[in-house]
Amino acid sequence: MATKKAVTSVKKSTAKKPTSAAKSTAKTTTVKAVVSTKKVSLPSLTFNVNPIVKVLIAELVGTFLFASAVIAGQGQPIIILFALAGIMFLFASISGGHFNPAITFAAWLTKRITGLRALAYIVAQFVGAGLAFALLNAYVNAAAPASPALGQAAATLFHANAIPAGKEWFIFFSELIGTAVLGYTIATALRFKKDRVAAALTVGLGIFVALLLAASAAAYVGGSAIINPAIALSLQVVDWKSWWTLWPLAVYVLAPVLGAVIGFILHDITKTDDNE
Repeated sequence: MATKKAVTSVKKSTAKKPTSAAKSTAKTTTVKAVVSTKKVSLPSLTFNVNPIVKVLIAELVGTFLFASAVIAGQGQPIIILFALAGIMFLFASISGGHFNPAITFAAWLTKRITGLRALAYIVAQFVGAGLAFALLNAYVNAAAPASPALGQAAATLFHANAIPAGKEWFIFFSELIGTAVLGYTIATALRFKKDRVAAALTVGLGIFVALLLAASAAAYVGGSAIINPAIALSLQVVDWKSWWTLWPLAVYVLAPVLGAVIGFILHDITKTDDNE
């Protein structure tokens, strides 16, 4: 009798493993310190100033500072060297750095600036020099009175020596020669358009040499060399009791103007194209 094997189809229990096991996905929140990189800018004032007004302010303030330095420094060439170099560095890129009516006249005559601009420059320069005198003179007048017992002298404002009688032409030519040196130097410095340091040092050293030569020559005959008509106003070269005397005008205005023109012309004759 045939025995049939009981075929038992064993069904494997394919019970699915719980894949959705509860995984505790604890979210860890990392707190980053957020540093604001936004720049905080303070509100700034904006001035819409006409370009000609800017250059006139530069000439006025520059001449004011220069005249103040000459008076406070007692006209010492080494002090004037550093003072003018610093002022040139500040303002030369704005107005060209004249600070001297004689230089401005020479620049106009050699067609570097227009006549109207030159006139405005000269007015600004005289105003700046006059303000320097007025301010420092006010401080001198407000100073404490002298005390001879303590050896204290009365405060006085530095001023130029009176033109010695009979020696007027000596002072005239010392002014002319000194301003010719200065004019040549400034005409050279005006070509250093991209190098403010070189221009400032050139003018500073130029006025040092000019004053060393002119002031030494004038001192031999008892006079003073100024080589700047605006600064001459600050140094009280005009005696208002004898205002009709023409020598101060000739010595401290005409001679510097002629010297500056000579210096500019000599520069134009001898210049090269190296720094154009």
